[in-house]
Amino acid sequence: MIKTLIFDFGNVFINLDIEGAAKYAFETLEIDSFSEEMTAFNSFYEQGLISTDEFLEFYAENFPKLSKEELIYIWNYMLKHFPKTRLEFIKELKTSSKYKLILLSNTNELHIDSIKESISFFEEFKNCFDAFYLSHEINLRKPNDDIFEFVLKENNLKAEECLFIDDNKDNIETANNLNFKTWHINPETEDVCTLFETKSSLF
Repeated sequence: MIKTLIFDFGNVFINLDIEGAAKYAFETLEIDSFSEEMTAFNSFYEQGLISTDEFLEFYAENFPKLSKEELIYIWNYMLKHFPKTRLEFIKELKTSSKYKLILLSNTNELHIDSIKESISFFEEFKNCFDAFYLSHEINLRKPNDDIFEFVLKENNLKAEECLFIDDNKDNIETANNLNFKTWHINPETEDVCTLFETKSSLF
């Protein structure tokens, strides 16, 4: 029996253009791919292990032609539209009180600051959840086991009574290995608002 719904944020509620953002970054930075060092810094930043200032300083030193404002624009390029229908969906779920609602997202301070500025209903959205975990605030990130174990322990949950919804295959695989029920959502063809139709066999 499902008692808790655990949602990813990007490509579940807010639309992302990950491929387009990577293409734009490579063209603007004049590189073919992210170096190992850049990938490591991105990961450190997502886990809150370095500050926004340290993160931007790293890129500014490596790409001195670009201003910090330009670097922030590149970094936030992936963030797209947040359909209001998804806000209404989570509000209805909250009102029903049938499930514990948790958000579990790999993200960072720059992305969240941008979302707060551009999404007028962000606080209303956040308030729908019983717990709201952002990787850079808890210093843990998916797909590592420890972030899932953290959520279970913090909320006194059993994995088999939780449904985890995410668009990332690696994150889903970890959750499956830990006995979570899962929905590997395809943002191209599926919408979280159809949860109870798409995964009706679980409810």
